[in-house]
Amino acid sequence: MKTTRFDIADYLDSNEMIAEYLNTVLAEGNESDVITAIGHIAKSIGMTKIAQETGLSRPSLYKALSDGAKPQFETIIKVLRAIGGQIQIKPRTT
Repeated sequence: MKTTRFDIADYLDSNEMIAEYLNTVLAEGNESDVITAIGHIAKSIGMTKIAQETGLSRPSLYKALSDGAKPQFETIIKVLRAIGGQIQIKPRTT
């Protein structure tokens, strides 16, 4: 039996799925998980398109959004805008 490597980017095919994925990672993950998730989303949309919209190079994007990377907040904001996202703060319920 031949298997293929699972790639979440293959399943992020709608704005709703992207939002649900990122919101879940924001709620349950750490900062590294969030950066990696943003990288998966950028990959699903297309790194070339994200690079054009952010003004960053593709290699810089891959490096900034790789596992263990610590990109500048400005980079994260640019990529979030390019993927159609925004940051919104809600009061926490306990």
